[in-house]
Amino acid sequence: MSPHPPRHHTEAVGPTGSRYDRSDRYDQDGAFLAFLCAAANARATDILGSHAGDLTQLRDQGKARAAARSLRTLASVHAYGGSAFHHDSTLLAPLEQLADTLAEEQFEDGLWDQGGAHSPPDTAFSIVDLALAWGLLEQDAHPSTVRLRSTVERILRTAGPGLATGGVHTANHRWLVCAALARIHARWPDPSYVRRIDEWLAEGIDQLPGGEYSERSPNYAAAVTNPALLTIARLRGREDLYANVRANLTAGLFLTEPNGEVESVHSRRQDQTALRHLPEFWLQYRELAIRDGDGRFAAVATLLRERGTAQTFGETPAGDRLAEVLDRPELARHLPEPAALPTDFEHHDDNCRLVRVRHGRNTATIFGGTDFPEVRAISSGLSTNPTFFRMRKGAAILDSLRLAPQFFSLGHFRAEGLERDGGGWRLYAEVRGAYHQPLPPGHRRQDGGYPLTDDGRFWSAMDFPNREREYRTLRTEILLREASGGGWDLSFAQTGSDVAFALELCFRPGGELTGDGLERVSDDTYQLVHGEAAYTVGEDRIVFGPGNGKGGRQPAVVDPGERYAWRGGSLTPDGLRVLITGRTPTPYRLTLR
Repeated sequence: MSPHPPRHHTEAVGPTGSRYDRSDRYDQDGAFLAFLCAAANARATDILGSHAGDLTQLRDQGKARAAARSLRTLASVHAYGGSAFHHDSTLLAPLEQLADTLAEEQFEDGLWDQGGAHSPPDTAFSIVDLALAWGLLEQDAHPSTVRLRSTVERILRTAGPGLATGGVHTANHRWLVCAALARIHARWPDPSYVRRIDEWLAEGIDQLPGGEYSERSPNYAAAVTNPALLTIARLRGREDLYANVRANLTAGLFLTEPNGEVESVHSRRQDQTALRHLPEFWLQYRELAIRDGDGRFAAVATLLRERGTAQTFGETPAGDRLAEVLDRPELARHLPEPAALPTDFEHHDDNCRLVRVRHGRNTATIFGGTDFPEVRAISSGLSTNPTFFRMRKGAAILDSLRLAPQFFSLGHFRAEGLERDGGGWRLYAEVRGAYHQPLPPGHRRQDGGYPLTDDGRFWSAMDFPNREREYRTLRTEILLREASGGGWDLSFAQTGSDVAFALELCFRPGGELTGDGLERVSDDTYQLVHGEAAYTVGEDRIVFGPGNGKGGRQPAVVDPGERYAWRGGSLTPDGLRVLITGRTPTPYRLTLR
């Protein structure tokens, strides 16, 4: 069967004389293309010096993703007429080594391991890249790549059946597998691929009303779900999927910090405690800006281009993006006129229990949407980050504010709800711990052999369900209000039990802490005992306090909870930490200016 021409290569991108030059090509944004080309050239140079590591990782660990991405990037600069590596013979040996090793390590079912045994979803990442690379090389049709193209084609054809029958792990994997199958089907049609795509899509897109997907993860939205949905929309004619991506990108306008970081505290995935960056969404904003004429999206794309290579790109370097633009030439069109981006707002996403507030360079995040109150578990796939407040004043960044009461080793405060309270917001939770009474006579055993049961915190051979319990309760309420003239006031009320607590403020590394009431607890942790303190970066600063005393009844200790501590875990964030301690039920008010 001869390969079908790529349906999405209707027009081409490139300088005169290359295979990507056509009389009907788009009115191209030359500066954008030149930027991506320069970045791709630099990236290709790096790959030429490091691709041996990709091969070693593939052979020793079965991980195909890095090798496939390197092949994709090298293929893009080989095929593109504007590249310094256009038809450069020095690329052929590395390209063929990458392709040959990928073929050798591919199992008979068409899959690689990459984190799981014969993993369809992890294989799909690599297949998307390889299908894109094959399309560029095939359209370029240079004689030197005939064997390379044949090897990549064999890999793609071999992978199709495994992807069309295999399962997945997570929500985003469904759309990734669909995108991989759509790319293979576009070249080598197979009705089983279409059936599988339709089966996955029939489950419905897992999007919340506020625009986030169910995983609430900027990492997976940017790197997996949005690109996959755009591919399916284009190759399978599912134009309804553009609305999902549009809604997610719109939500992102309110989650982005002035420096390009994207809020992830509400995520259910690994990035709930990691930084993510706006450039991961770059081409998605560009594509929807061009498609819809959306000036806001155009402004994001324009801003990212202006910030250049000095910004943090995340897991996809700028140079890797050239392949995507060659694959979808419409992305090289000029952007519509940019519109003003939202820089002064209060945005509430009730589905994630997240509030974002911004006034120019000053921002704040209020978060009360962890999954812990509902499921009482700490696990992958759950939102459990105990950070409930963040704020920035320019370069001065309070990365995390957490509250840790010493109450039955239940750990940090995690809100059960987030509600509007007058002109501010209210977070609240109630937790309880039990003391157990003697077993009733009918349940006693002379041999003491009681079943191993769970009391909600730990397991013991105590037959907990048949014991009466004496409960202690701790109710927490936090009121958060913007202060006139800037800053925030946070009022803490904890009632029901008399316990010690610690507020933990964690500031971004790189600034200076000052204040007469600061006492060192460890190398990077202080206790604010009295008065105010300040965290300063350049001309920006956050003044906070007051200190609330010290002593044995209010130790400078953050109790992460038994779920972490019993196995030697910790929830200590990186940065400069300041503890403000106290004891319930005495209320405390924290000011941040």
